[in-house]
Amino acid sequence: MGLSIKQSEFTAEEFERFAAKVRTDLSALTRLLHRPGFGEGESSIGAEVEFYIVNPDLRVQPINTEIAASVKDPQLTVELNRFNLEYNLKPQAFRGNPFGRTEQELLSAIRRINQHAAPLDGELVPIGILPTLRQSDMGAKVMTDEPRYHALSNALIKQRGEPFSIHIGGNDVIDLEADDVTMEGANTSFQLHWRVPAHRFADYFNAVQLVTPIVLALASNSPSLFGHHLWDETRIALFKQSIDSRSPNRRNWRHPPRVYYGNGWARSAWELFAASASLYPPIIPLMSDEDPMAVIDRGDVPKLEEMRLHQGTTWPWNRAIFDHTEGGHLRIEIRSMPAGPTAVDMCANGLFVIGAALAVLDDIGHLTSILPFHYTEHNFYRAAKYGIGADIIWPHKDQVQLQDTPLLAVARELLPRAREALQRTAVDEAEIHRLLGIIEGRIENSVTGARWQRRVTESLFKSLSPDEAFRSMLTRYMANQKRNIPLHEWALSP
Repeated sequence: MGLSIKQSEFTAEEFERFAAKVRTDLSALTRLLHRPGFGEGESSIGAEVEFYIVNPDLRVQPINTEIAASVKDPQLTVELNRFNLEYNLKPQAFRGNPFGRTEQELLSAIRRINQHAAPLDGELVPIGILPTLRQSDMGAKVMTDEPRYHALSNALIKQRGEPFSIHIGGNDVIDLEADDVTMEGANTSFQLHWRVPAHRFADYFNAVQLVTPIVLALASNSPSLFGHHLWDETRIALFKQSIDSRSPNRRNWRHPPRVYYGNGWARSAWELFAASASLYPPIIPLMSDEDPMAVIDRGDVPKLEEMRLHQGTTWPWNRAIFDHTEGGHLRIEIRSMPAGPTAVDMCANGLFVIGAALAVLDDIGHLTSILPFHYTEHNFYRAAKYGIGADIIWPHKDQVQLQDTPLLAVARELLPRAREALQRTAVDEAEIHRLLGIIEGRIENSVTGARWQRRVTESLFKSLSPDEAFRSMLTRYMANQKRNIPLHEWALSP
């Protein structure tokens, strides 16, 4: 959705032509996937980090376009809401210290952007949901004034036909309705891209799907919304419900929402692109002049812009990505991890999810045959709600019967296997030891960003009003974040 467009309204004919071009792109993708050597090449990573912008009172500061105009960095983009920005980090070859390089680039970008934000009374905060956010901060007034966001909002509202309904339980409960999609912008994330071999894409994708609940729980950093303590990863429920375009009157055949975990274990890369085209109507029907079949006939790689655009307007928590560069390749976009708490914590999360996926990769065919897909989807939502306190259903090679297992027990068993799998890659031992040591610290201390936020806030409730408690907690959070101290080393008391 990082495209620049000039219109927000489209005709029925434009939608029909676009859908037909997506089908042509899918046929072209079939030919590409059968081309000898397609998608082979060195593994790499990339990442996107979303931020809140806050003012000196730690309330949201809706000045993203002003900051972006001042910074003038093509890697910095505005987001849906005017108090959010996104930084797109450079791809890194998966060798040496790829996450170390990513970490330093991110820290440098934050410092540079904050220098431009400070004169505007703004500062970046990487955090899943800002604890000082108020319901009055939301609404159409806060949407970034760009045609792509108006087009997105118009299309989703039209498909739904009534306000978006948000209901999230937890230690507290929240019930509300929204007339626009700006509630989606309350969520900020750390999105990791991982280039994997095209000929084994389904295996890699299924391995990521299997381990994502473990990583999500350990990375959780979004325990509240509007002063309500909710899920450890409240973002997961909020994002799904805030743009659920399904008409409540048409749910009788269980059509999946545009934000979803998956429709089953993947059998091929192609089906992941095809499913999004068949399940979800287009939102932004922008057409290119490309004839993808002609491009393939002359031995080149087409851009498949319509297919990629449509794929970018569906939001599976792990998403297949086609990229025409470097001879064409495929990536997995791992989308469920929250922003924050620190640059080094996000990099640890990134290395762990790749290591964990590599640890189960060789057995993935067997593991997916004994674990029905709906169980791993259930694991994902358990992890989002209960964090490291969740019980999940985890398959083992020699298992006779599936059963509930504490998620932390699975994490303890998976961590050394992730370390061994990473040691067989070109990543430096020092990088593996440093970043997986952070994951180990969270496991051994039973702490996550969500647990730290909740414990500190609850202790402050004894002497402060709720509003003051959340603000005081955020002050401490930002002080630790600026020093890039790994979360498991943060003090729980002042």
